[in-house]
Amino acid sequence: MAGGDKRRGLSKSCALLIVIAGIERYAFKGVASNLVTYLTDVVKMSNSRAATTVNTWSGFTFMLPLFSAPFADSYGDRFFTILASSSLYFVGLVGLTLTAFAGSRSTTKTISIFFLYTSLSLVALGLGVLNPSLQAFGADQLDHDLDHDHEQDHEQDQEPSSENKEVKSDRKSQFFQWWYFGVCAGSLLGVTVMSYIQDTFGWVLGFAIPTGSMLLLIFLFLCGCGVYVYADQGSDLKSRPFQRIFDTIKGVVTRRSKITLENNHDLNAMELELQGKPLCNCSNTEATSTTTTKSLAGDESSKTGFSSLKTVKLFLRLLPIWTMLLMFAVIFQQPATFFTKQGMAMKRNIGPNFKIPPATLQSTITLSIILLMPLYDKVLIPMAKKISKNEKGITVMTRMGIGMFLSIIAIVIAALVERKRLKISKEMKTSPNSLEPLSIFWLLPQYILLGISDIFTVVGMQEFFYSEVPVRMRTMGFALYTSVFGVGSFVSAALISVIETYTKSRGGEHNWFADDMSEARLDNYYWLLALTSAISFLMYIVICKYFKSSSHEEDDRCDETS
Repeated sequence: MAGGDKRRGLSKSCALLIVIAGIERYAFKGVASNLVTYLTDVVKMSNSRAATTVNTWSGFTFMLPLFSAPFADSYGDRFFTILASSSLYFVGLVGLTLTAFAGSRSTTKTISIFFLYTSLSLVALGLGVLNPSLQAFGADQLDHDLDHDHEQDHEQDQEPSSENKEVKSDRKSQFFQWWYFGVCAGSLLGVTVMSYIQDTFGWVLGFAIPTGSMLLLIFLFLCGCGVYVYADQGSDLKSRPFQRIFDTIKGVVTRRSKITLENNHDLNAMELELQGKPLCNCSNTEATSTTTTKSLAGDESSKTGFSSLKTVKLFLRLLPIWTMLLMFAVIFQQPATFFTKQGMAMKRNIGPNFKIPPATLQSTITLSIILLMPLYDKVLIPMAKKISKNEKGITVMTRMGIGMFLSIIAIVIAALVERKRLKISKEMKTSPNSLEPLSIFWLLPQYILLGISDIFTVVGMQEFFYSEVPVRMRTMGFALYTSVFGVGSFVSAALISVIETYTKSRGGEHNWFADDMSEARLDNYYWLLALTSAISFLMYIVICKYFKSSSHEEDDRCDETS
């Protein structure tokens, strides 16, 4: 009977937030997936400048959570933060639509470019605050469901069994996978539908539809007020972890920080406080925490200094893994930039009248995720459980590593296809009637492999950072995940600028990013990405051997106290 009457599925609030996350991705992908085409064909930027602009904008979009999350975790109300940031997001999309409208009726592009950058900045600011807050708000709903099940166990005087622990783990994995499924469904519609509309009916309508979808998002979010669970973050130092960090750093600099612990019993209590809520059920945790809180009530500065120092150490221990994931993020910038430009130089006809919009191929990444995610969950994981005797099948670290390896294979295939395209393109100059351009469908393998790698690494990253940070800093955990792609975008933009400066200095014919795609050497760029990613992957393997998950440490403490 244990857990027989528990909800095994997701709550209404979790399901609604997953739908909202999908709508947000529809709006974002409807703009971002084809933005490089808009910049080159309408705004008349060069290939390298357009790619740098898109990468820089993506970098700011993904990096902003790293700066907004501390304030959202320490001071902000997540419901209000989501409402305010989505409204700002909506205003940015309205401005972007007006920019396209003005540009379509203006012979000068100066004003349009100014408003373009302003609108993109508003979208980046709104999205940068919205994404981590929305995910953390969804995690609050999940935590409430898990706590509710835990309370039911206590009411029935049931001891936590391995079966209940596995149910908890499955519920968390189910939440992340359905969240990502919703995100992928929105992305798929955004890439396919909006790319076709933008190429066929123009950019005004192509930007107006994502704007309308954001208005729908705000409406649906407000409709869920009655079903949400609102976490009480409080106003004390416990609920403001970043205030503790800042105070600790200040104390260390001024040599006024003192750390005193009464005994090892207090040490265990402080570590449990750092974790917020243990992933396993320790029967002595509540009593220990209560006793220790009373014994340390007279020394608040000591407790704060200890917890803050441990929190700083927590982020430092995550830094090596975070750094090794950057090259994976750099590779993931290619579909929205140079992969799309590749497609524009290839044969895109289906029949006499229809041409495939190059940005539409990005949908194959999302489509492969949607089709293969159930296969991963229903076939691969059960097989891995039997082979490895691990209740999760494969560890989160292994999952991320597999995705990193597959992304390297994808960029190697991209380099080989680009070399073949260049060879045919040069032969066509000498024999224009005997050859035709390479078909755009040659790009499908690299897109599909990136989709498969996405299933492993991106979902794994979300679960990894979710599990490694204290519950009161959960928004920051999601911000660490998104900041990987933000910094990766900046790294990609910097690489493009450095390589273009170097190759241009050797003469125009050596420019890897020439506007004439028959002269560009994107294959060399892809080989460079493959090499640096392989080095990063090898370093990741070494780091994983010495990395110990905080959840494992928590399990060890639970075993000791039980």
